[in-house]
Amino acid sequence: MRFAVIEGSREWTEPSWREVSPARAAVLVEDVEAEARRRLRSCKLNEWRTREFITGQSMPDDIRHFAMQVEFAAVAIARLSPIPDDFDSDVYWPRLL
Repeated sequence: MRFAVIEGSREWTEPSWREVSPARAAVLVEDVEAEARRRLRSCKLNEWRTREFITGQSMPDDIRHFAMQVEFAAVAIARLSPIPDDFDSDVYWPRLL
C-alpha cells in the first residue's frame, strides 16, 4: 500500500467559492422531512398503523422495515452539509420491494 501527502488542497472537503451559486436556494431540513412523509404516505403507512391498532394484527415486516429505512435516510440526508439539490432522487432513499 502506498500513501501520498497532499498539502494545500482542500478541494475535497470544502466547495470552491465559484461552485456556490447565490441564485440557488438552499435545501432545508423541512424539505427532506416533507419528502420522507411523502414516501411514507405512498406505502400507506398510516393505514397500516391504524389497522394494527384496531385489529391487533401487526403490520407486515417489509412495511415496518421500509418505514424505519425512510426515517433513517431522512435523518442522514438532513445532516449533510450542504443538503444536495437532488435530495428527492431515488438514489438517496430506500425502495419498497
